[in-house]
Amino acid sequence: MKKAGFIGTGVMGSAMAGHLMDAGFEVHIYTRTKKKAEPLLEKGAVWQEDPASLTKAVDAVLTMVGYPEDVRDIYFGENGILDNGREGTLLVDLTTSRPDLAEQIAEEASKRGMHAVDAPVSGGDVGAEEGTLAVMSGGTKKAFSLAEPLFHAFGRRIEYMGGPGAGQLTKAANQIAIAGTMMGVSESLAFAKESGLDPDQVLSVIETGAAGSFSMSKLGPRMLSGDNEPGFYIKHFVKDMRIAIETARELDLDLPGLEQAEKLYTKLMQEGWEDAGTQALFQYYVKNR
Repeated sequence: MKKAGFIGTGVMGSAMAGHLMDAGFEVHIYTRTKKKAEPLLEKGAVWQEDPASLTKAVDAVLTMVGYPEDVRDIYFGENGILDNGREGTLLVDLTTSRPDLAEQIAEEASKRGMHAVDAPVSGGDVGAEEGTLAVMSGGTKKAFSLAEPLFHAFGRRIEYMGGPGAGQLTKAANQIAIAGTMMGVSESLAFAKESGLDPDQVLSVIETGAAGSFSMSKLGPRMLSGDNEPGFYIKHFVKDMRIAIETARELDLDLPGLEQAEKLYTKLMQEGWEDAGTQALFQYYVKNR
């Protein structure tokens, strides 16, 4: 795999594509807004006009787009990836998407002699920039072995989770844990603030103990400083939580904590916070005083 195509150069995708270039891959880029890709193009990435031309030019196609409907359109739509790959092409969807869609992509790819991996990641903008993402992979073992060198360019913990869709199921479990943690961190810091304590001092103490987490250490300071810039958009987190809720219901599993988090974040979206980072949940508690 010498030539890698990357579709979707948003907050995390840009950094990941850059790491692929640093690792020696010839990287081809397509994104709906070309301006977002300009830093990568200046670095030497090759621009392609659409997913079809990109797919034809590379050995592996990596996609990181917003929603399952975007994934479906890019893979199955007119001039999509599946109709333009050749035998042996590797398809890697990094989007957090639906497990059943990942299974459909893998099935169609196999019919065409291609290999498909669903490989959502975790670690946010910090992990993407530092190349330390956790990569959760589903697909055949052959497909995973082909994708593994790509993953090492931007990931630290790279794990094969099972057949097609297993990566997406693992990411759903990840997002369930984050949903509860974000509520806990926000409520903890709101409590510290309103009780008259120095919330920065409280954060510095409790993050070193049993309450410590990525959300506490990385996003807690952003909450307290009023930095709501997105490392991960609220609108995308709501999408992820809804996928997890739907999947849990299919499993006849009740997840009240996740459902409460989805309600709170949906309220923030309705109030215009959809493009803020997930740490803006703290605003819910501050504003409602």
